[in-house]
Amino acid sequence: MFRTIITEDYDLVSSEAFKVMKEVVKKGNAVLGLATGSSPIGLYKKMIADHNANGTSYKNIITFNLDEYIGLDKDHDQSYWTFMHENLFNGIDIPEENVHLPAGDVEDEEAECVRYEAELAKHTVDLQVLGIGSDGHIGFNEPGAPFDSVTHIMELTEQTRRDNARFFDDDIDNVPKYSITMGLASIMRAKQIIVIATGANKADAVYGMLKGPKTTDCPASVLQDHPDVIVILDRAAASKL
Repeated sequence: MFRTIITEDYDLVSSEAFKVMKEVVKKGNAVLGLATGSSPIGLYKKMIADHNANGTSYKNIITFNLDEYIGLDKDHDQSYWTFMHENLFNGIDIPEENVHLPAGDVEDEEAECVRYEAELAKHTVDLQVLGIGSDGHIGFNEPGAPFDSVTHIMELTEQTRRDNARFFDDDIDNVPKYSITMGLASIMRAKQIIVIATGANKADAVYGMLKGPKTTDCPASVLQDHPDVIVILDRAAASKL
């Protein structure tokens, strides 16, 4: 079941997402599913600001990230390990041992998928944060990813790599071709999900998620079967609804 919130700009989108996050975090021992990319950065800034101003603690919070590029060392400036530490973890009091990301620099990526899914399965995610790709992907579950997938290796589409080239000196050749990602079934186990989307380039994907047929051509459409999804949009992302 979707609840859709449409706001005027990115800062208000981030504020609405933070309201949901704050309610979950204040319970003190929540499990958070986190995303990377530009969509959640404003939310993470508000989490850090609230921690600094109000002392909201993350000492008993556990986090699981959606995905990681294969082939990047965790200390690479574009790894999602680096992204999360620079944009959130270094600004709050979460213990490093409570932070979970798949490793993209291992010799056996298939074994890493099994390891990560097993660790994730020990917990129930209270709130999963998602962005949505212009092709409808969530996590790195590209079009065609099975709805029953768990943590797996995903070949990234040219569109996704082109969209992400801005983080790699605008050179698609520098963007990794594969990732490890939570599967769609892994994501769907979360109690509550928020989807953050801004910009006209996301409008078709948002429409497909909310109004289109449930199809692996738009992986986010699987969320039509989830009981509690909050979709937070700016007017440009909502323009096709």
